[in-house]
Amino acid sequence: MNIETKKEENNIVKINLEIPAKEAVEAYNRAAKMIAQHVNIAGFRKGKAPRNVIEQHIGVERIKYEALESILPKALRQAVEEQKLDIIMQPAVDSYDFNVGEDLKVYAHVEVRPEFELKNYKEQTIDVEEYKIPEDAVQKSIDNMLSRAATYELVTDRPVNNTDLVKIDFDGYVNEEKIEHGDGKNYTLDISNSRFIPGFAEQLVGHNVGEEFDINVTFPETYHEAKLAGAPAVFKIKIHEIKQKITPELNDEFAKKVGFENVDALKKDVQDFLQKDKESRDKASAERAVMEYVSNNTEIDIQPSMIEREQQYLMNEYKQRLAQQGFTYEQAVQTQGEETLLNTMKADALKRVKNTLIIDKIAKLENIQLETNDMSAKVEDMHNTYGVEKFEVMKQLAGNPSMLSAVSQQIVSEKVSHFLIENNKINWVSSKEKEPVNA
Repeated sequence: MNIETKKEENNIVKINLEIPAKEAVEAYNRAAKMIAQHVNIAGFRKGKAPRNVIEQHIGVERIKYEALESILPKALRQAVEEQKLDIIMQPAVDSYDFNVGEDLKVYAHVEVRPEFELKNYKEQTIDVEEYKIPEDAVQKSIDNMLSRAATYELVTDRPVNNTDLVKIDFDGYVNEEKIEHGDGKNYTLDISNSRFIPGFAEQLVGHNVGEEFDINVTFPETYHEAKLAGAPAVFKIKIHEIKQKITPELNDEFAKKVGFENVDALKKDVQDFLQKDKESRDKASAERAVMEYVSNNTEIDIQPSMIEREQQYLMNEYKQRLAQQGFTYEQAVQTQGEETLLNTMKADALKRVKNTLIIDKIAKLENIQLETNDMSAKVEDMHNTYGVEKFEVMKQLAGNPSMLSAVSQQIVSEKVSHFLIENNKINWVSSKEKEPVNA
């Protein structure tokens, strides 16, 4: 088989194949016999009709198509291997000249990985902003624990304050027109943790049980329903019940209730948790900073098709997240603007594609590969994270090639990230000291 390749713009390689007539005829004859097994031709048993009869009954083009389906995958794979093409998509056939008895000529193209030089990815000094545990972090964490353990008691002798739970009826109107889904009966609202329209909960403060009154609010300009965005609204309110929050004291008795010997042991556990959280944050910051540094120092001519595919993938992910939250893409466009959304996704797609290319290049240069124990460790991690039995995890991976590929890529990416951290110097700085990452 003769193979000719030619590199064109946007990392496209044209492939011209010339398959000897003998191989093409053999493929054609096999296709004719295969088709004959599945068609009824008057006067012949299945599979026994001669080729010329099959051609008359089925058509030469149909037989050629089946012949090409059988011969081309292997021929194109051979071309890719012999020419050492680093492809990112399977080859696509543009056209062919198939005259039975003559050499088969096939014209195809394939998209290849961009070629680029990778430099400044080792032995660099990179500034990374260090996370500082806030001075009041321990106290805030303990206050949150106390708050979660709080109980509520009915109040009958005072109005609502800003830490109460209230049970209310509400009915909303815009321009005297009732708001769809803008009402509720016996709804319990936490005044200090309200997710209602800004100003709604605050206006309940000072009112008593049994009181009926109106409150006035304005929907945010970015509200997901366009007809309500920025609109003034009136809500009719009736208060049925007030409960006050009773927060326990921080003492050894409370510590024992939540699983600790005493208050000191509780505080130490909180401090240990905050320290582990700091280490996790710092690790993630270092990984991002090193990757950003390498990316900014690397120029890659990325073909638009790669970015477009990644952008479409991000778009599909975004629409799925919106649907899970009860929103539509059209609603997101109304609040954010389609041009802004598309530009953001395009920038994210470019960044992700570039980072993936760099990670793959580093893995190749440094011989970073997926090993058996890596997959075993990942299965163990997935078992611990999701509570799925390890056998079931392995079964799902074995039965889902795309999932297995994604997990394998994730493992290699994590190993490359570890390599970059180990082979560069991290200079921890405060936010004021940090300099921009320059190319």
